[in-house]
Amino acid sequence: MRHFKTISEFHAYRGLPKPQHPLLSVVDVGTVGHLHDGESTQLLLDFYTISVKRMRNAKGTYGQQPFDFNEGILSFMAPRQVFSIAAVNPNEQIEKSGWVVYIHPDFIWNTPLATTIKQYDFWDYSLNEALFLSAKEEASITALILAIQDEYHANIDRFSKPIIISQLESLLHYADRYYHRQFITREKTNHQVLARVEDLLRAYFNSPDVAEKGLPTVRYVAEQLHLSPKYLSSLLRVLTGLNTQQHIHAQLIEKAKERLSTTSLTVSEIAYELGFEHLQSFSKLFKTKTTLSPLEFRASFQ
Repeated sequence: MRHFKTISEFHAYRGLPKPQHPLLSVVDVGTVGHLHDGESTQLLLDFYTISVKRMRNAKGTYGQQPFDFNEGILSFMAPRQVFSIAAVNPNEQIEKSGWVVYIHPDFIWNTPLATTIKQYDFWDYSLNEALFLSAKEEASITALILAIQDEYHANIDRFSKPIIISQLESLLHYADRYYHRQFITREKTNHQVLARVEDLLRAYFNSPDVAEKGLPTVRYVAEQLHLSPKYLSSLLRVLTGLNTQQHIHAQLIEKAKERLSTTSLTVSEIAYELGFEHLQSFSKLFKTKTTLSPLEFRASFQ
């Protein structure tokens, strides 16, 4: 694995000119040289990456997930995320266009963006969950990146950093809006994900060994669907108003209601059967979700 702590180190590795600012860089993807022979080696960067680009004859991985750049996509990587890129056909050069913005955390230190940047879930999305842009959206994002580039190339003064921070904030706001649009416009695909979540949880809680496996985690559900936890929760929240954890609890409560109303098992036995180690945790969650204790719910059926 190649680890780059500074933007300057990464520029040197990729054969790019030295950045004009040590903590910020705007790169025209079309000017980047060909990949090194070992470029498919995993790379780890200690800075934020925002990219809008198209690449042909390129494949990559982000964590354990593959992705491609055949369409115009906007993607985000937080510091210390692992990724790799390689040519699909080693005998052909990768065709590429677009822009990448590299931002070291020190650049936004002691600014409001240092806190708000972490509130955007898409930093934790996998690259194969990147934002697919319409032509109009791509033009808007590109215009913002070019504005950052103009300021980046201007003489640095006391206004430069606040202006660039403001432009970055606008870019993140637009990305948030476009992701919300993507969740809505890909209605068929996204509702298929919702159906798969419900089927997965239903099968999980009906499994005879759920007591041994314990309660399903958000990460488990996301991995079964080959999605990142944050992306899945964001998608479900837009579709239903509930995140993944809330869907897990909803399916759990439905199964608990079924067992309480149709069996003579004790509350402790049902709690254990559903993967709880402690009766108190089950009873507290049940009452929070239904306003009734398990015994009060069972009494309503007698």
